[in-house]
Amino acid sequence: MPIVDQPIRIGQVWKKLGTSETFLVTKIYNEALSTIAVLRPTGAATESMVRVRVERRGGGHILPGYSMAQEDGQ
Repeated sequence: MPIVDQPIRIGQVWKKLGTSETFLVTKIYNEALSTIAVLRPTGAATESMVRVRVERRGGGHILPGYSMAQEDGQ
């Protein structure tokens, strides 16, 4: 799973692993001891949002089950 060496930011596009679905980071917030990223499917403003816990690994950040879409050449 790719580790992003910078913080995950609003406006980034992430791709769900194993699919061609892409998601836009619309909100990031802290909840208890976790950081949560809220993702909205791109091109589908009426679909429900997805909440994903940001994990910190090796000085970087990941969204489990997702990779940055820009890394895939998109």
